[in-house]
Amino acid sequence: MSAFITHSDGYGSLTSAGYFLSIVIMVAVFLIGLSIVGHRQHMTAKTLAFSAVSLAIAFILSYVKLWQMPWGGSVTLCSMLFVVIVAYWYGPSVGIIVAFTFSMLQFIQDGGAYILSPLQACMDYFFAFTALGLAGFFSHKKNGFIKGYILAVICRGIFHSIGGALFWMSGMPASFPKSISFLWPIVYNYAYLIPEMVLTLIIISLPPVKKGLNNVTALARS
Repeated sequence: MSAFITHSDGYGSLTSAGYFLSIVIMVAVFLIGLSIVGHRQHMTAKTLAFSAVSLAIAFILSYVKLWQMPWGGSVTLCSMLFVVIVAYWYGPSVGIIVAFTFSMLQFIQDGGAYILSPLQACMDYFFAFTALGLAGFFSHKKNGFIKGYILAVICRGIFHSIGGALFWMSGMPASFPKSISFLWPIVYNYAYLIPEMVLTLIIISLPPVKKGLNNVTALARS
């Protein structure tokens, strides 16, 4: 593992070889996963193209951080929206694959910083961001996009909170009441997830944005 992860001060981070390996795995998972789903669901080139473009937009917007938390996590400019919308367009199978790919992009973006164990990496990255694909279970349902988005954000927060309880309780400030210390990971993680969720829901409720999303959805599904 030393060829891919370097350790310093008790934490791990990706080496150059680790970056390369992560990118190779990410691309392979994305292509193989979509190929398998495509074989079962007769996936078209349009589905692949819309998924890839949405994923790219989500990754770019994840760099636009409106508010950065001290121990990781941030309010971004609606980056989760463009992962969730793929799940809404094409259902949970495609949505989860795209969301897992997004989780690997987030892992690469952070350089694999603060790796304590495989379980911690999964909770903070792979499980948490892949949960965004669960929005696909509301595909084609009434108000399914909003319901799916809210579910996705809540589920992402659950994984982050479990990871926080298991690995990051040392970050709890001394001023936080010790009698309810178990709430600290929940308070911390939803402190940035809920504002982004509210901001996104407000933006997509604006008539021009709503109309644009409806048009794109119709085009993506046609």
